[in-house]
Amino acid sequence: MSESRFDAHWRPKLHEVIFEAETPAGKAFDVALLAAIVVSVVVVMLESVPEVRAEYGPALRAIEWIITILFTIEYILRLVSVGNPLRYALSFFGLVDLLAIIPTYLSFFIAGSQSLLVIRALRLLRVFRVLKLAHFVGEARMLHAALRASSRKIIVFLGAVLMIVLIVGSMMYLIEGPKHGFTSIPESVYWAIVTMTTVGYGDIAPQTFFGKMLASLVMILGYGIIAVPTGIVTVEIASTLKNSTRTDACPECGADGHATDAKFCKYCGAELE
Repeated sequence: MSESRFDAHWRPKLHEVIFEAETPAGKAFDVALLAAIVVSVVVVMLESVPEVRAEYGPALRAIEWIITILFTIEYILRLVSVGNPLRYALSFFGLVDLLAIIPTYLSFFIAGSQSLLVIRALRLLRVFRVLKLAHFVGEARMLHAALRASSRKIIVFLGAVLMIVLIVGSMMYLIEGPKHGFTSIPESVYWAIVTMTTVGYGDIAPQTFFGKMLASLVMILGYGIIAVPTGIVTVEIASTLKNSTRTDACPECGADGHATDAKFCKYCGAELE
């Protein structure tokens, strides 16, 4: 009886506060959460500065632990407030929420692992839902869809680039040799990658005429190659239809991004409120 009463009364209210930003309580909760995320990321960054750590180290670690405990409680409440905790735990935000608390506990066993707490910055993505910036959410989903649609083309493109740098690196190794700093094929491939991406560290440079000619071709080729992924993604974005989305989350699995006229969750099939 008590469990069914919890499901019928407390779980919807808890879900509304934690997952929704429509009510004053829900918005206050999300704003406080975002503020805590910002504070925790700033604390981690400050702790990495030797001078600040030497003077304020204990205080910064105390703040870090307080926020981690609060995030742990929040994570448990998120699991309790949804009908399918496992589905939420395996979702993108569920994994991010978990990764946001693990590094602090991991620091007991691995020194310095608390630096990974900067992953909490990913939780700031919720600002789009909290501030009701549904258009931004829609644009982000459109970009994600375009990247997924172009992933195979990009993989083929990267494979072609890998073959080019292997061939160019091998050729440069034969032309220049160890005498001019190209001591091995991997070292020459490194030079080819740096040159093709137009980074040009200058730590290795060809000295012979043929080496300079090959380097010139690689540089010119690099400018053309840089534009290819941009073109692929741009075409996919142009072909992706913009779908308006709602910002409220599914009460069963916690997923959001549903169409404005959706009645049921597209992930778990639960009825949307």
